[in-house]
Amino acid sequence: MSRDILLMVDALAREKNVEREIVFTALEMALASATKKRFKEDVDVRVAIDRETGDYSAFRRWLVVPDETDEVIMDQQYLLSEAKEEQPDIDVGGYIEQALEPVDFGRIGAQAAKQVILQKIRDAEREQILSDFLARKEHLVSGAIKRLERGNAIIETGRLEAVLPRDQMIPKENLRVGDRVRACLLRIDRGVRGPQLILSRVSPEFLIRLFQLEVPEIEEGLLEIKSAARDPGVRAKIAVKSNDQRIDPIGTCVGMRGSRVQAVTGELAGERVDIILWSADPAQFVINALAPADVSSIVVDEEKHTMDIVVDGENLPQAIGRGGQNVRLASELTGWQLNIMTLDESQRKKEQETASVRALFMERLDVDQEVADILVEEGFGTLEEIAYVPISEMLEIESFDEDTVNELRTRARNALLTEAIASEEQVGHDVEDLLTLEGMDNATARQLARSGVKTKDDLADLAVDDLVEITQMDADRAKDLIMAARAPWFAEQAN
Repeated sequence: MSRDILLMVDALAREKNVEREIVFTALEMALASATKKRFKEDVDVRVAIDRETGDYSAFRRWLVVPDETDEVIMDQQYLLSEAKEEQPDIDVGGYIEQALEPVDFGRIGAQAAKQVILQKIRDAEREQILSDFLARKEHLVSGAIKRLERGNAIIETGRLEAVLPRDQMIPKENLRVGDRVRACLLRIDRGVRGPQLILSRVSPEFLIRLFQLEVPEIEEGLLEIKSAARDPGVRAKIAVKSNDQRIDPIGTCVGMRGSRVQAVTGELAGERVDIILWSADPAQFVINALAPADVSSIVVDEEKHTMDIVVDGENLPQAIGRGGQNVRLASELTGWQLNIMTLDESQRKKEQETASVRALFMERLDVDQEVADILVEEGFGTLEEIAYVPISEMLEIESFDEDTVNELRTRARNALLTEAIASEEQVGHDVEDLLTLEGMDNATARQLARSGVKTKDDLADLAVDDLVEITQMDADRAKDLIMAARAPWFAEQAN
């Protein structure tokens, strides 16, 4: 019988073009399943086949679980303390095994075993086909639509089945059975029927892959697509960079008489594509991305990652685009939040910000408007800047002598200290309710209060993950604190 097993394993491995180990594993599962049928209860059986001789052994086994386990499955589990009596070196997660008389391979029926084996092999074949596909790095997939299911297109791509979901089709695109389509690989879903390719025709990645197909210079590394943004079926933008000074990146992507960009547009159901010159300077990149609108000026806020784009009245409609399309695509392309405004709007915003900073300095530093205006004109916007910038920078202000500079710095530091003390006192007041909670400590309560969690009800509304993120405590303690905070809710429900 051992020889029969080895012969069958070799035959199936050759026939299905899979490794012998996969066939051995499938056969072990089939023999284990047949052995389990001897028992009325649901037991765990392991079968081991010797890869050299074909001899096999069967074992009934019990998983070792912690002594604190609430419900132990007697037919399949052992408590750790009981397991150590039989096997002193065993630990949680290990197995206690008892040898069984293995079933006769001929008696379980070669046909029944073969069905299990073939299913395992089919799964292995699918995984092998998928691995081969991924190894080829075929991110752009093409094939014929085999059928339509609930609006989704099932596409035949060689030996793998691919799905183009309805929400990944270009809007107003009318695809029919038999049509050949291109799409890019979005993800791989692993379901009951094996791995399935999920495709997309609306992702920016699809646009990039199409240009890589049409523009050989990209494949050669002479050109590089840095980013892309799309309003599928309507308009798109791509940012390109040349790695060779002799090559015009925009002209190369457009092609002779527009042939290359037209080929891409044709694949995208007429989607208009703007080709933008990428720049390492974020402001210049944004100016390029907003073309054809002319930009008058840009104010960059690095901290908020935003830019205020100032354009004149004539360029405002172009900069914004129909339904905000142009500025939205430019924002996605560059990764910056863009605020389009006219010269008048920009002036009003600047005046409001100046007035706000002036009022802050006059109140907190106890200075007159003239001194406050000088500070604003010199670019100071916060008390922290006045208190902690190098003194040499403030001494460069012609209107201030050294005594004035030192006095302003002292007042700014005192104002910040007063603010910190007041904030800490408020936190101390805010934590009073939290500190009545069992298991709560002062440091954790203050940390929560600074994050806006000031009462037991606030804490009760949090999820465990939220509390862990705020405090970095372990999940078990977070769960205990939240349950303690929710205890009054359950008491009210019980009454």
